[in-house]
Amino acid sequence: MNYPQGLMYEQAYAININKPTDELFYYFDYDERYYAINMEFQHFHSFYEIFILLDTEASHIIEGKYYQLKMYDMVFLKPALLHKSEYPPGRPRKRLIINFSVPRRNTPFRNSLDKIFSVFEASVPVYRFSAKQQQPLFNLLNDIFNQGKYPDPLRDLTIHTKFTEFLYTVYAESKYNIYSTETLSDMPSSRIYTITAWIHENYRQELSLDAIAEKFSVSPYYLSHQFRQVTGFTVVSYIQMTRIRNVQQMLLYTDMRITDIAETCGFTSFSQFNRTFSKFCNMSPSKYRSSTGTLKQLPDHSE
Repeated sequence: MNYPQGLMYEQAYAININKPTDELFYYFDYDERYYAINMEFQHFHSFYEIFILLDTEASHIIEGKYYQLKMYDMVFLKPALLHKSEYPPGRPRKRLIINFSVPRRNTPFRNSLDKIFSVFEASVPVYRFSAKQQQPLFNLLNDIFNQGKYPDPLRDLTIHTKFTEFLYTVYAESKYNIYSTETLSDMPSSRIYTITAWIHENYRQELSLDAIAEKFSVSPYYLSHQFRQVTGFTVVSYIQMTRIRNVQQMLLYTDMRITDIAETCGFTSFSQFNRTFSKFCNMSPSKYRSSTGTLKQLPDHSE
């Protein structure tokens, strides 16, 4: 049960406190995933998420940007951030995912909590620590792992307290973060991920295969072929999905009119917007917004 360097792990073990719809919610998911079930496209949650790789190799794509991960790297994802995890071909890879929500507004500790939660606002939301910084973090996670095993009446409070200390420790040690983005050795893949990140930053503009190819000084044929090979999607489909995911966020987190959201997210035709939204979401935008179960969805166990 003890994983190398002292981080505890048990396949298919989970600790659950409350529901995603509750103000205070925790879900610790210990499991393994493999290449064949890589997620199709980036998604988002209404809660916070921490992804910890417990194996040798994986990657994360956040807002179209590619991050290569090594063992014990930690990815900190704030709500409504588009992301997906990817695993290489071969054997399954172990990981721990922590989904959670913590009340911060109506608490006398709001200012302190806001400082701790600043670790989710880093420009590069991946943390890699040396063994010296890892050990106190592992100790706290191991305490949570063990506490979740027993029906102690104070179990939930203890886990909440330990996890708050874990976040504080990450915040205190964040200046020692040694993670740095790595250039992909596969140059075509590196170029494509540069383009996907650019799409996420510019999806509100009028975009086309030809215009993107011209901007990045490649032929439309080359871009079309390489883009599909790396991402699994055509350029047009990727643009549409990026726009729709951002539409979903705005439907859930703003009171803007649907027509204004469609225009803001780059759709020039409202009828085209409705068709595209229904294609990807299997419902109308108005029905999606009114569906209270969509915002507070259950954790996606495919990560």
